[in-house]
Amino acid sequence: MTDAARIEKLETALAYHEQAIEDLNQTVLVQAREIEALKRLVGNVTERLRSIAEHPALAEAPEPPPPHY
Repeated sequence: MTDAARIEKLETALAYHEQAIEDLNQTVLVQAREIEALKRLVGNVTERLRSIAEHPALAEAPEPPPPHY
């Protein structure tokens, strides 16, 4: 294999690796945003449960049973 062919092969591999890194970076950024949104949701649910535990009257009334035929 000539030096030019080896360099071309290395440059091709480098280009693929750079693209893979960019794709992975985008995936990590999307997941980080999703994690932050989920953290907010968990925090909201935690606060809601805490307030219900402290004041049971705030809990929604259970749904009445369906009528029997």
